[in-house]
Amino acid sequence: MTQQVEKVLASANDEAARLNHEYIGTEHVLLALAADREGVAVAALQNLGVNLTELRVRIDTAVKRGPADAKPLATRPQTSRLKRALDLATASARELGHSYLGAQHLLLGLVDERKGIAAQILWTLGVRSDEARAEIARIIGHPPHS
Repeated sequence: MTQQVEKVLASANDEAARLNHEYIGTEHVLLALAADREGVAVAALQNLGVNLTELRVRIDTAVKRGPADAKPLATRPQTSRLKRALDLATASARELGHSYLGAQHLLLGLVDERKGIAAQILWTLGVRSDEARAEIARIIGHPPHS
């Protein structure tokens, strides 16, 4: 896991806190990726035509805020969908021949975990798994595997 991924996951925890949620879900990780503004994942999203501001607005609109009196937590548990997305991200890293887990792999895991809020939002914005995979491969200079 790269430092960038650790930073994204910490930022996802902050996004969950902002929304008064007591868990970290795929939507929080996608918010954190969009806020990162650097790296392959954000470049791929932008190259695929995603407006990052619109992405944030769509997520904020789609999820309900938790109760204002939610107890403050230093860290929150990950949802089962996020755990699955992380497993899929690891598989994507292996598919690309990478020995590390980067933010671009997180993006692929979020897209591939089709039932998560992140995937549903990305789908409405026109992001498809195969296109995201191809764009990431193009950015990092590796031909996609067929």
